[in-house]
Amino acid sequence: MSEALLEGSLVDVIAIMEALAEQGITVLFKADAERMAERRKPWTFVASGAPLRDDVLVRTDAASVEQCLESCLPRLRELGFSLPE
Repeated sequence: MSEALLEGSLVDVIAIMEALAEQGITVLFKADAERMAERRKPWTFVASGAPLRDDVLVRTDAASVEQCLESCLPRLRELGFSLPE
């Protein structure tokens, strides 16, 4: 399952990652077992690549996939990237 619940709607995480990759962005979504065991923010989302101006890195660590997306997707849209709804 590649969907996450965001703002009351299901979003397809793979479709988001593919859309960004097609625009030249490298995307990393990671679950860290050590941080999960310690009950710290185990999820990491990182978007990087040449299309980001001035070597901007869009990154967050969060408690859930949904929180990562809530933090990073608006920033990526502000930077001009198109993403599936």
